[in-house]
Amino acid sequence: MKGDFNKVLSFLEALIATPSLSREEGEAAKVVRSYLEKEGIIYYFRGHNTWAFNRHFDSGKPSILLNSHIDTVRASDRWTKSPYLPTCEDGKLYGLGSNDACGALTALWGCFLYFYDQEMPFNLCWAATAEEEISGQQGIASLSDLTEQCAFAIIGEPTEMQMATAERGLMVLDAEVKGVAGHAARDTGVNAIYLAMEDIQWFRNTVPEKICPVLGPVKMTVTVIDAGKQHNVVPDTCKYVVDVRTTAAYDYQELLEWIAAHTHAEIQPRSTRLKPSLLPLDHPLAIAAEALNIPTFGSATLSDQALLNIPSVKIGPGKSERSHTADEFIFIDELQKGLDQYIKLIEQLIWQSTKK
Repeated sequence: MKGDFNKVLSFLEALIATPSLSREEGEAAKVVRSYLEKEGIIYYFRGHNTWAFNRHFDSGKPSILLNSHIDTVRASDRWTKSPYLPTCEDGKLYGLGSNDACGALTALWGCFLYFYDQEMPFNLCWAATAEEEISGQQGIASLSDLTEQCAFAIIGEPTEMQMATAERGLMVLDAEVKGVAGHAARDTGVNAIYLAMEDIQWFRNTVPEKICPVLGPVKMTVTVIDAGKQHNVVPDTCKYVVDVRTTAAYDYQELLEWIAAHTHAEIQPRSTRLKPSLLPLDHPLAIAAEALNIPTFGSATLSDQALLNIPSVKIGPGKSERSHTADEFIFIDELQKGLDQYIKLIEQLIWQSTKK
């Protein structure tokens, strides 16, 4: 085994013991910085985000970002254990954030420490960031000057150490259909609900033509509808909301224009920040995954990948289904294997770089 697993476990337990809700990560950020200080590592920070480079940083070399988040969701009232008391039982470490995603963060930390003093053909930048659970503006999105200097990123999330080489983005659409008011007892007016029903049927039955080779088609789901005030008035307005899980097959502007051309509604996206990702098959990370027999997949769930403008993958110890659940846990051997696999991945990237 490579890397100092005891340091990884200690760090994870310290983070579990420190409440770190989104936008309230200040104390957890202090824990992160204290562990960097213990190792004598110079670090940088902005808000609740902290990052550091390997000792032999060379601005002439490309940099690889190793990133995960320190924030958690709020513990539900269904917990039977203390969410902030790290507890080991039957090979499991219980605690809020153990699985999502401080396990991945601390395993990446152990990997970063392992290579910290080594001469490499690239730099490593380890970053512990905030507000991932809410896709906030003060998390990794606030570090674009740092992330866009990196060649690519490895994002730590619970994937059972499988590699997500594609991830869906999210675009929420507010749609408003205009009709003409009339009396329900007379054949007057244009019913906005009926027009909206045509739109909804279109969203339900239409499969966009462009297909992502990993994720398949864009998924469009109408999730909210609101219309009408009185039983005897034909409504002149109907509003609905569409949840659009995007893929890299479409540019957002192209997708919006295509939807608008096929619906009655005026369409307004709430945001176009959360972008999909797709790693090219010839990317060094894809080649490394194949060499190491790491299974790859397309992810339907969002992560900080959605806020990056550089190639990225998502991979980490733990299991996605445990995230945000009561009595959240990670297996100790998952954490150890995660550290080992991260180190093997970086070693493979070093080997590939030297063979060019």
